Amino acid sequence: MTNFTLHNKESAPQESQDLLDKSVKAFGMIPSLHAVMAEAPGLLEAYQRLHQLFLDSSFDDEETTVVWQTINVEHACHYCVPAHTGIAKNMKVDDAITEALRNETPLPTERLEALRDFTLAIVRGRGNVDDAAVEAFLTAGFTKRQILEVILGTAQKIMSNYTNHLANTPIDKPMQKYEWHKAG
Repeated sequence: MTNFTLHNKESAPQESQDLLDKSVKAFGMIPSLHAVMAEAPGLLEAYQRLHQLFLDSSFDDEETTVVWQTINVEHACHYCVPAHTGIAKNMKVDDAITEALRNETPLPTERLEALRDFTLAIVRGRGNVDDAAVEAFLTAGFTKRQILEVILGTAQKIMSNYTNHLANTPIDKPMQKYEWHKAG
């Protein structure tokens, strides 16, 4: 496996240094994912921007968590599942939602389950989703805008999940207590 550098301000390419400052401002530290992504400043900048755009989407915190964690679990991302468990706690998302996502068990509402089903359809179908899946999503009370916002969240998570798979990114110390392994 290729070893990737966990960059800090001193080792990162010049173009990544302000981006790492932004990470410290947002998280109080440089998350390991950002430290790896700093090798490619465009990737880190795009990831940070997509992260903010997805947070600013029309989804509430529970729905945002469902999209993120559905993708993280589907991709078996050893880093992002614990990270987003901690993020969900900070967002005050009900632990029952987080545990259902981590364990791939039923979510507490049909609406959230419809969001997980549609997100999985997007990921598994690589964007090729049949009319029945779209109709079920819309019938659950979601909008056409939110169809496209699931794609936005998917783009963000592909960047992080794939980076973490390739770099075997170490889980940040504050998130290690949420370590996760895909069942089965």
